[in-house]
Amino acid sequence: MESVLLFILGVLIILVGLALSIGLHEIGHLVPAKLFGVKVTQYMIGFGKTLFSFRRGETEYGVKAIPLGGYISMVGMFPPKKGDEHGRNATTGFVQTMAQDARVASLEAVAVGEDERTFYKLAVWKRIIIMLGGPVMNLLIGVVLFGVLLMGFGTPAASTTIGSVSQCVLPSTSARQTCEAGDPAGPAAQAGIKPNDKIISVDGTSIASWDQFTAIVRDSSGRTLSVVVERGGAEQTVSLTPRTNTVTKVNAQGVAEKDAAGKVITQNAGFVGVSSVQELVPQPITSVLPAVGAQTGAVVGVIINLPERLVGIWNAAFGPGERDPNGPISIVGVGRVAGEVTALDGVPVVDKAYTMIGLLASLNIALFVFNLIPLLPLDGGHVAGAAWEGIRRSFAKLFKRRDPGPVDMAKLMPLTLAVVVLLGGMSLLLVYADIVKPIGLG
Repeated sequence: MESVLLFILGVLIILVGLALSIGLHEIGHLVPAKLFGVKVTQYMIGFGKTLFSFRRGETEYGVKAIPLGGYISMVGMFPPKKGDEHGRNATTGFVQTMAQDARVASLEAVAVGEDERTFYKLAVWKRIIIMLGGPVMNLLIGVVLFGVLLMGFGTPAASTTIGSVSQCVLPSTSARQTCEAGDPAGPAAQAGIKPNDKIISVDGTSIASWDQFTAIVRDSSGRTLSVVVERGGAEQTVSLTPRTNTVTKVNAQGVAEKDAAGKVITQNAGFVGVSSVQELVPQPITSVLPAVGAQTGAVVGVIINLPERLVGIWNAAFGPGERDPNGPISIVGVGRVAGEVTALDGVPVVDKAYTMIGLLASLNIALFVFNLIPLLPLDGGHVAGAAWEGIRRSFAKLFKRRDPGPVDMAKLMPLTLAVVVLLGGMSLLLVYADIVKPIGLG
């Protein structure tokens, strides 16, 4: 029962965190819109039926039933059709009708004398600031959360404390992972080293890092080392003789090196059969932006390869294929991971908090990148439209031509509908896949 409650708690934490992120995203649009004098009629978290709302001045603030986004309603998002100042003339044709309906809807709340408070009449740079306000807010949230992670908690790093001790020596090329009779005994186990021992020194050299210890071991095959360990608060000295073993060659980043044929390169090195306990090491403030940049690049990579990844998700959801653990997941999947994290037994609260903050940080970076895609109804679509209008007007001014006027973004409503349908279908696929074949913690 307790694990179920903890699971529910994890899901609720992520939902609340996501709702706050969406709310702050919309505030990123709301504040500059009001500063620039645009009339904002609604500020809503979610879609669908309104659960509750209140009015402050000319703006209604509220929460809707489907917590999958949010929006603010600014009057005059689309300019009227040329020759139709109020956007109410009849029109024919599917595309024309959709465009005209969008124009009419965007102008309905414009009262007499409020024409100058419409969005489309703002200067191009003001419109771009308003539309970038939401994604930038998510970016700032991501930066703050990554700062908390890296500076407050730290990054996982190998400590000088022994985590596990191998009872035998197996080459890295071995298909077996368990010891059998006849396997050579592990040097560390033979020397009496135990889990939770802390390496203090080797042959009189103080050990400050795990990399320092492993470097000495690699270069000391067949040579007996005097190793001082701390166990139970007292220091003990053991004699440790590394054996020569075939190990995978890795680069400076710890990634296995491969030859031209794609085969993993191996080398002979000293081996004692121990692993370290991972600990969180706080990082300097200079590490935050590179981490945010790396996460942003990862999200961009997912979006660029989205069609291929969606095929893989489809095959996994409706066939025997396996989910890519690094692939996209829905809010259902994120909630499930959060629930599993909080329900884990024997995991310190600090580690659980670290994972939850990491999930929210990654979600905000994903919202930042995704909303910059230059397609309506995403923020990037409005930014692209405003930028194109600025370019057209600049060229007209340069060549002393007549001002071409605002770009009629309403003409893109059929494309916008297609994007909405596509995003809806993608969301449904991800939700279904996260239910029938979820990505777990491994």
